[in-house]
Formats: sequence, structure tokens, C-alpha cells
Amino acid sequence: MKKNKQVYDNATTSASDDEDNEFYDAQEEGGTGTLQEDSSFILNIPVTTHHNHRRNSNDATGSSSEGEEGNSETQQVLVVAENLDNMDVTDRISVHSSQALTPTLSNQSKVVRKRRTRVTDKPNYPLNLWSIIKNCIGKDLSKIPMPVNFNEPLSMLQRLTEDFEYSEILDKAAQAKDTCEQLAYVTAFTVSSYSTTSNRTGKPFNPLLGETYECDRTDDLGWRCINEQVSHHPPMAAQYCEGRGWRCWQEFTMTSKFRGKYIQIVPLGYTHVEFPATGNKYTWRKVTTTVHNIIVGKLWVDNHGDMEIFGEGSAKGVKCHLKYLPYSYFTRDTQRRVKGVVMDSSNQVKWVINGTWDTKIEIAPVTSTSGSMENPVYKTGNYKTAWTRRMPPPDSDKYYNFTLLACQLNEPEPNVAPTDSRLRPDQRLMEDGKWNESNQEKLRLEECQRARRRQREAEAETAAAEGRPYPPYEPIWFGKEKEEGTDQLVHVYKGTYWDSKAKQDWSKCPTIF
Repeated sequence: MKKNKQVYDNATTSASDDEDNEFYDAQEEGGTGTLQEDSSFILNIPVTTHHNHRRNSNDATGSSSEGEEGNSETQQVLVVAENLDNMDVTDRISVHSSQALTPTLSNQSKVVRKRRTRVTDKPNYPLNLWSIIKNCIGKDLSKIPMPVNFNEPLSMLQRLTEDFEYSEILDKAAQAKDTCEQLAYVTAFTVSSYSTTSNRTGKPFNPLLGETYECDRTDDLGWRCINEQVSHHPPMAAQYCEGRGWRCWQEFTMTSKFRGKYIQIVPLGYTHVEFPATGNKYTWRKVTTTVHNIIVGKLWVDNHGDMEIFGEGSAKGVKCHLKYLPYSYFTRDTQRRVKGVVMDSSNQVKWVINGTWDTKIEIAPVTSTSGSMENPVYKTGNYKTAWTRRMPPPDSDKYYNFTLLACQLNEPEPNVAPTDSRLRPDQRLMEDGKWNESNQEKLRLEECQRARRRQREAEAETAAAEGRPYPPYEPIWFGKEKEEGTDQLVHVYKGTYWDSKAKQDWSKCPTIF
């Protein structure tokens, strides 16, 4: 049995440390396929962490560790896998996902819409890169007008919806009887949302204030969600999704900086999933994403940092510490590696998480504990695969490396709100291959948004001069409420969108397109 004694927390270099190196082999597809040789590992776990504080806009260092923000004290644990000859026990319930975009047996009696399987091929438009780059260095990309040549024909609201491509993992988690096992599946779900980032380098469209996106896949995938852009400066989106025995919501905002050779994207908001049958709730924040080789070489993406997933409600006290190893030319470890442990309310490790964010995640229960209290050794049973990536179609490089779900997100849909991303004209023109017209339309929409903002600011100044209050901008489908257990105000779904759609009552929707 091979034991990996490397304390990788100290042995690997961060993406920012490697900024002077250019790696062209980091974009290979498919990963290693097996993780048996790396199934034993050492992990440094923050002793105490607390998530009721927000990462500020200056925290763009590449670390997403909540423990690093408030407490650097760590405990070192050794995970040792047994029965290596029979490790990969596939969890058939959660990984029959090659069928995940087709109707399930329980839904075959329903009329399921036939959806498209691809979008128009990406045209080849030349671009004067240097004329744009010189104005971008050190600035927040959300405030810089960028041509659609850098984009993919999806909005950020649609890109957020891709988090649910592997919703069957949450379906499986909803069936789990043990809280720590449930959290192990939730952890696999959080990793699955990064699976497309390895070869998706296009920038999604920044949503306009008041823009919405609905995705109703209850007929085949068993979930539906509604997203709304609730703030423009800073850009912020609110999302609510409900599925088979679970509901998930998030307030997504981020900071992004262009550093010359790479772009770094640091998410700032939290995501929550709740299982109403038990009252178990889990909260996490996404890790940092870095896009390398912006000027020279082949673009490639890395996800890195620490993620803490906290149990709340009936699951209060359980937690998962997950580490996304940054890419390093010098490490012997598997690239794009993710390692972690699920701990109960007594801080005892109960499940182990092991895999890569672009291929698959395996989970295993802890069968025995030895060693000292300061340096425990946990032995695991057989690993089982909780998530396996569905590879995109072979010719997807012709159309933005979209997966099958991504191809369907911008498909025209009847009876949606007039603010829906599908109706955004610049995005539709880009998808149709009319990039020149798309750029013109994008400038028009952005100028209209700036004009609306100037009007609100002028009205606010007039109201202040007259000594009367001026109401701030209010979203249509989400409202601000104080987050439970904190003094933070967050956007919470009002629960009215689908009723309004059924009545086709869009009277509250602003005109933004």
C-alpha cells in the first residue's frame, strides 16, 4: 500500500507564485482517470472556523480558506485507504448520470420537450488584443466595456444555472440517512460545478440590472430555478432553485482583477442547500478561479483554495474541510486535485473526499481511528464514486466547448419574463454568429443602463435637496432580509415568480432590453 506522506499544504505553490511560468500542458482533458495511488494523504484542518463574516472586496489573494481569515491554527490528520484492490465501487444511483439529461422512469408518462443539442459554430473574428489590454491592467473587469469576442453566448445568470448540471447528486443526498454521508454527497456536488471550467475560457455576459433567467427542467431533471441581477455596482445575482427533496439558493458576487498574464476571480457570496424533510442545511463559499496565459500561450483555468462547508439547522456542528490544490509544475501530486474530510460535531472525521474537480469525486467512510489526538490517523473503507463528469460532445470545441446542458440554456422559450436573458438581443446576435451587430447592440444596452442609473442618481439628489426620502432600487423577485444568526442583509426569494408566469403577469418587470 502506497502512502503519500507529503504535506501538500506547504509543498505546493500558489497560482500567484507561478505567475512568471507558462504551462501549456495544463489543459489536457480527462485527468488521470484513477486516484488509487494518491488515496492516502495528509491534510491540515483549521482547528476553529466560523463563516459568519464576509470576504471583503480586497481579498483577491487566491486563498479561499475561511480558517486563514480568522485562525491559522491547524490540526494535521493522516488518511489511509485500505482495500486498494477494490477501491472504485461505483455508486450506481448517483452516477448513472449519462442518462441525466433524458427523462427518468418516473417522468416518462409526462410530455417531455425535445431540446436542441448544439448551438451555431463560433465564427473566427480577428481582434486587436493590445488595444484592450492596455486599458485593463489592475482594474475591475466588471467596470470595463469588453467586446463580445471575449464572451460566450450565455449570461452569468445562465452560467450560474450550470451549477445544477449534476443535480442527481443532491437527489442522492436527500435520500441519505446519515448526516455526515449526506454532507459527503453535498461536497461532491459543490465540486461538480467546476467541471466545465477546465476548457470554458469564454466570459459570460454581465447581466443588466433587473435581468432575470428562469430554467424549468422539472419535466426531465426534476428542478427549476429563477435568477435575478439584484445589483449593478457591485454586480450581484440572486438565485433560488428547488428540486427533488432539496432547495438551493445563493447570493453571488465576486471581485475580478486582470494582472497582465492572468485573470483572478474571487467569489464573495455564500451558497446554501437545505433538505426540508430533515431540516439539514449546508453553507459554503466558492473557491478562487484563475485564468492563465491571457496574452501569450494557450488559455487554461485553475481552481484553488480552501472550502469550508458548514452544517446548520438540524445538521449544526458537522462540517467539511476541502482543499483545491493549485496547479504546480513541481508537485508529484495529481493536478486539479481535491482532498477533504467530513467531520461530525465532535470534530471526528467520518468521511473522506478524494478526486479531481474536472473528472470525478470519490468518497469513503472512516472505519477506524488510531494515532494521537493531535495527529490522528484515519483508515477508510472502500471508496465509491459519488460524481463522474459527463464529457462534452467531441465537436464542442467548435461551439465554445458547451456541454449539452449549456447548449440548451439559451434556447428560445415561450412565456418567459420580458427581462429573461434569452431575450437579450446582443447575446442572441452573438449566438447567431453576428458579432459585429452584437457588439453594437451590447454598447446600446450598456449605455441605456448607464442612463437609467444617472436618472436614479439625479432623482435621489433632488429628493435629498427637498428633504424627502428616495427609495433605493428594489429587485422584483427577491427581497432583502437579515440572514439568520448574523446582521448581514441578503437577498431572499419572495416565492412569486412562478405564479406570475402562470398568470403571465409581468407588470412589475422593467424595460431593460
